[in-house]
Amino acid sequence: MWEYTDIVKEHFLNPKNVGEMKDASCVGEVGSIACGDALKLFLKIEDGIIRDASFQTFGCASAIASSSALTELVKGKTVDEAMKITNKDIAAALGGLPKEKMHCSVMGEEALEAAIKSWRGEKVDAVEHSEGEIVCECFGVTDEQILHAVRENDLKTIEDVTYYTKAGGGCAKCHEKIEALIAQARGETPAPTPQPAKKLTNLQRMKLIEEVLEKEIRPRLQMDGGDIELADIDGLVVSVNLRGHCVGCPASQATVQGTVQGILREKVDPEIVVREA
Repeated sequence: MWEYTDIVKEHFLNPKNVGEMKDASCVGEVGSIACGDALKLFLKIEDGIIRDASFQTFGCASAIASSSALTELVKGKTVDEAMKITNKDIAAALGGLPKEKMHCSVMGEEALEAAIKSWRGEKVDAVEHSEGEIVCECFGVTDEQILHAVRENDLKTIEDVTYYTKAGGGCAKCHEKIEALIAQARGETPAPTPQPAKKLTNLQRMKLIEEVLEKEIRPRLQMDGGDIELADIDGLVVSVNLRGHCVGCPASQATVQGTVQGILREKVDPEIVVREA
């Protein structure tokens, strides 16, 4: 289970500045409900100073806490001062975040940048980022977002990039591109692409599916109050039942086809198809 600081818990249980601001000077909107996280940030700016801030968010405890902390950070600052706030500042204001939840602080930084760009009359990307080329189709993450995250946070691995941007956390088809972007951002030569593993027998595949579900996927979902159980395996088609908070969640399809299917394709077979029973 992830360890949250008392500050994170306080911002989650008693979030500050929640709700739509009717007289906002500008709005910054990032993320996508389909991908599991979305944030809309409202700023009231007078004489170049952020007088008030509020937010609406769809996401986990860390997303709510990060958004709440961000609104407190920006109030009273000039626009130029606010533009210098990074995801590391948001995480620091919370006393730290689990590495698996750093993408929530990144979302806050992106929403702040989008809001201020809007106020300045600059071009603002759509809710689902359009700047740059889409690298991770599962979560709509672009090469520019990955490069920025790697440079700003000194990321070194695909796992690091997933923690900060979600990229690579789904079907895993983008892993090679992410490795190349990490190397580009760090001025390094990418590691050679590994050779494909030897083909599994049906029995080996079934046992491996069960093992990955039990040891890797279930614990990940249980951390956010969800769960999953294996219903059936028919060749490369895996049927599952979602349990707990995953039942009826708007992001359940992203969970099944992104997270579950992505991990099984990475760990077992790239042609696996996962569906709800």
